[in-house]
Amino acid sequence: MDNTPELQPAEPEWLAIPPDLLPEGVARPLSRKLLRRWGLVLEARGIPFHNEALVEGWYLRVPPALLSRACNELRRYEELNHNWPPPLPAATPQQDNLLSTLCVLLAVATFYNLTQIDINLLGHHPVNWNDLGNADARKILQGEWWRLITALTLHADWLHLLGNLVIGGFFISRLCRDLGAGLGWSLLLASGLLGNALNAWLQHPEHQSIGASTAVFGAIGILAAISLVRYRRSLRKRWPLPLAAALALLAMLGSSGEHTDLGAHLFGFGCGIVLGLVTEYLQSCFGRPGSGLNRLLALGSAALVFLAWWAALSA
Repeated sequence: MDNTPELQPAEPEWLAIPPDLLPEGVARPLSRKLLRRWGLVLEARGIPFHNEALVEGWYLRVPPALLSRACNELRRYEELNHNWPPPLPAATPQQDNLLSTLCVLLAVATFYNLTQIDINLLGHHPVNWNDLGNADARKILQGEWWRLITALTLHADWLHLLGNLVIGGFFISRLCRDLGAGLGWSLLLASGLLGNALNAWLQHPEHQSIGASTAVFGAIGILAAISLVRYRRSLRKRWPLPLAAALALLAMLGSSGEHTDLGAHLFGFGCGIVLGLVTEYLQSCFGRPGSGLNRLLALGSAALVFLAWWAALSA
């Protein structure tokens, strides 16, 4: 009697999936990123596989009977995801507006010095700039619209001024480089004006505030909104990061301190978000404003500030 154990036929060696996904193609090593992605696809489709690391690279092997099916599944996956993730938007050409931004910040500092001097002007002996221009909620609601703007140009002391110039200068220069000085400053003025209006409407009638920080946080909101729109389709989902960073900055810089008006900061930031979203949408439809329109917007912003102070001094 023959007691020799019966030999079992050897299992065929598993075949490597070729990069061109043709079952009869030549097997070549895969990148680690592609290996990981294809492995997830095969696992989801219930196809057994194993990875093999050799000196020349990685191989993804499947049973010979399943090679054709595996290649078909992977080919279908690649066809469906051919254009994903979508490419990031082209970088927006930056405009050199550092000099104009520094000039405006210097003008704000110079105006602060002016408010510390006794000046007789238009029947005021001397001019009490803070009384005439602060964001007095009651008086704003009674029709003194100019306070929405004049309050942005006033500061309580040098520390208050310096904080707005340093922090604001950083964000404002970035905003103006992206949008242009005219559009950037007009949006800043609009966010500060609207922020002060909401603050006056929702605060106690006796509430008063001064400072450019409402517009500074408007700039942060505008920049966050622009990034929200530009990176909304990014695979890495980067679009929430600017908003989260802006909210963190609001919490750190806008909620403490002797001259802090949290409501004004919050409303300025919120108005900046809205203005930024609208601006980015309009730019996607009509393009960025040209140099002529930017100059017109810059002159209009400056004229509005002068008109507001003229109204304050003439009231």
